Amino acid sequence: MQWTGIRDGSLYLQADRPDQVTVRWVPAWQAEANTEHLYLLNGQGRLVGERLVEAAQVRGEQQWPLLPGAASYRLEIPGYSFRRYTVEHDARTRALFAPAKVHFSSETHEGDELYFKVAAGEQAVLAGKFHGGVRALQARRVADGKQLQLNLKPYRAYWQFDKVGLPVADTDQVWRLHLQGNGKAAFWLDGTANLFAQDPAQLQPLRQDPGQTRLTLHPDVLGTTPKLGMYLPYVLPPPSSYAVLDALKPQAASYYSFVDVTAAKADHEDAFRRLYQDRFGITQDITLLAGSQRRADLQADRTSNIGLQAWLDSTRALGGKGIHYLSFADEPNLNYPDFDSFQHVFQSLSAQVSADHANARAGVRIAIPASSRFTNGPLAENAADKRGIDWARRLLETSGDQIDALAWHEWMIRDLLATRVYRNSVRRAAGLVGLDNHGRPRKALLLDQTNISSGSSLSPYDQETHYAALWWTSVVINASADGWLDMLNWFMSADEPEYPKGMVRILDNQRFELKPVGLAQQFIQQHWLGQVLRLDNDAFEVDALAMANGMQRSLLGVNKSVRAHQVSLDGMPCPQPGAALVYFGPDNISRSAPFDCKAGQVGFLLPGETVFALNWKAPLLPQPAIPEEAP
Repeated sequence: MQWTGIRDGSLYLQADRPDQVTVRWVPAWQAEANTEHLYLLNGQGRLVGERLVEAAQVRGEQQWPLLPGAASYRLEIPGYSFRRYTVEHDARTRALFAPAKVHFSSETHEGDELYFKVAAGEQAVLAGKFHGGVRALQARRVADGKQLQLNLKPYRAYWQFDKVGLPVADTDQVWRLHLQGNGKAAFWLDGTANLFAQDPAQLQPLRQDPGQTRLTLHPDVLGTTPKLGMYLPYVLPPPSSYAVLDALKPQAASYYSFVDVTAAKADHEDAFRRLYQDRFGITQDITLLAGSQRRADLQADRTSNIGLQAWLDSTRALGGKGIHYLSFADEPNLNYPDFDSFQHVFQSLSAQVSADHANARAGVRIAIPASSRFTNGPLAENAADKRGIDWARRLLETSGDQIDALAWHEWMIRDLLATRVYRNSVRRAAGLVGLDNHGRPRKALLLDQTNISSGSSLSPYDQETHYAALWWTSVVINASADGWLDMLNWFMSADEPEYPKGMVRILDNQRFELKPVGLAQQFIQQHWLGQVLRLDNDAFEVDALAMANGMQRSLLGVNKSVRAHQVSLDGMPCPQPGAALVYFGPDNISRSAPFDCKAGQVGFLLPGETVFALNWKAPLLPQPAIPEEAP
């Protein structure tokens, strides 16, 4: 049996005799600029196969054995993928495909057919989105031939799609799905299992056996946790919004400064910048220079010079209370035609900053290059020539003494199982700048913008649900795990009409509410401590981060799978009076949870799709020497 053209989805495979799964790939778009990962999990959620597909491997093949068992393997092809994957296995191996929702999941051909099942009593919905390829979905009920046609229309907004309700029946119903058109296909099911088969006999419920997670805590301090924050708007927020900002407790912020605006009115930004610092206590931030109307390719001209000077004057007026990183462009590797064009702008504007030592005394620091993605290329043509890490390396080679920090934006890591990419990015950034004698990166590392998707290519199934809470918690844990990152910011704080990707939903001018990701941010901040402790974790579906402040200890974690995991923790004194375990689940409510203590080991049953925090007290740790920052 062969599955072709997969770009984003999960394939569940259950064998009744020894089999092997073969994965082949060919380039789709800009493959030579992007590394990718494939993951194979067994029926208990253990990682039994992982393939790093290097950028140079635009074509290739991977094989893994499948052992017979009652629970299904999960082959994960995380989107957004720059390759087309073909998967082959024995026809007797039961195979169910779970496509991404709204985002296109595969590339198909006219006449391709799949089957799906709707259980008795379920109010199921068939949905699809037009991505320029498949133009219609035709569903025919196998039992009686009843047919439904869903035409897929182009929409202005990415997150809009078409759907049709399927009739409710007293018995299970099998439907045949016919894909009309060639190319990118987005189709999925709501109200029932989002699973499709090539053979209707294989439409059986998935078995998800419980998993095991073993954590071992060590007393070693690896480094510090990053300041967690978000992009804050280029306006003075209304007082009615203060409560949600207080709940989010941003420790850091990313801003824009529009040079054409400040060139015309030098004090335009003063009021909201001072409010963010003095009212909300944000003393670590990064500003990206840009122009209004989303102009990102600034030139080294009079307007830029005047606007930059206005920003510098405004920063000095803040009183030197914090560190204010400055980047001379928003994602230059995406918005400038080539490196030389941006380097000219960087050299001109950095010289303007360095010309007055009062800027450094006020906390101004220069960050580069604020790239679109880091180890992979931006979503642009010729992306292999525009990787953020390559542009950063070239700037460090020519202007290293003027650069204080490395900044980048990470997008399109949409899959919960792929979030460990964030840890790899931080490690690659630390490798680029090097470590000092205290094991700290020689320049600050700032992941100053991130979200599940870039721009407005958003799915409400991602942004508006508990999925975003799981995703953000996992990203926070992975990016912080080595203690090297200084700043991590979600983009953006509040929804905007064209970009409903905030932590906060705006109900009207006077009413604001936290979205699931904002509630997760609130939960994270309630348990966030300053130091990262070494933690061994043998699980793949459960992420965890151990932290300390004085005698306080916190273990923050997330179960990204639907299966429950039995978690055991070694290294925490047990029994521990006053220790508390808290769960934050799909209902977005925090609640206390039980744990046991047997033979000096803490254990608890962690439900699926749940964030957790375990807090306790412990003796003071020896403190690593952290050098003072040079003036």
